Amino acid sequence: MPPRATDARRAAVLGSPIAHSLSPVLHRAAYDALGLTDWSYGRFEIDEAALPGFIEELGPEWAGLSLTMPLKRAVIPLVDEISETAASVDAVNTVVFTEDGRRIGDNTDIPGMVAALREHGIEQVDSAAILGAGATASSALAALARICTGEVVAYVRSEARAAEMRQWGERLDVDVRTADWGDAREALKAPLVIATTPAGTTDALATAVPERPATLFDVLYDPWPTELAARWSMFGGAVVSGLDLLVHQAVLQVERMTGRSPAPLEAMRHAGEKALAAR
Repeated sequence: MPPRATDARRAAVLGSPIAHSLSPVLHRAAYDALGLTDWSYGRFEIDEAALPGFIEELGPEWAGLSLTMPLKRAVIPLVDEISETAASVDAVNTVVFTEDGRRIGDNTDIPGMVAALREHGIEQVDSAAILGAGATASSALAALARICTGEVVAYVRSEARAAEMRQWGERLDVDVRTADWGDAREALKAPLVIATTPAGTTDALATAVPERPATLFDVLYDPWPTELAARWSMFGGAVVSGLDLLVHQAVLQVERMTGRSPAPLEAMRHAGEKALAAR
């Protein structure tokens, strides 16, 4: 049974650094729209060392946690169960506390990516390219396992990173080929390009955007647009932003933590856009 609006419950996002997180804005907007007047959502600066103690001290009023870096793997030994999705990439970004006190770890980044692409009309592609090879890249591969029918080319800076991406491909049953970052301009010709790199990394690629680009999914949202995304849009290509991802994964978190569905996607998106515009 979904919680009643009068049930005082708590949730929060944890990570380090955490001051930049938009999660409180998105979740509080959802609570307002759902009439959950006694729900609160906080933000805590927590690193790996502090995480076990923090979780152990939480009381029965806690409904769930959102986790960002560097906690997505550190939390796994602290939960009672993790979903198949989370296990597929060894990353938990959501913990839901059940009525009987169990801690359930989940990953909403992967279905959030799929939902964000679907919202922009991308249901299936026959090939794709990934820029980068970090933790977000493995989630991107897991998302592509659901929608890509052919080869995924990952553009990386080192052979160690290349080996990691090939290993993730084998684990996720995705046909992965790796290429050197020096050839990353070739990635922009793919039907779907997912940029998972830090701010500024893809700026030099902006001048290589083809005349008729397909779809770019850039996981950044601040600052926005990136130089690559701006050029992509200028040439008429479809762009999926990091805010799209953030909102869709937060929608799933709200639904899991509150038991209310559907979560108010547009209210959450509007709150996120407003907060970013004020920065």
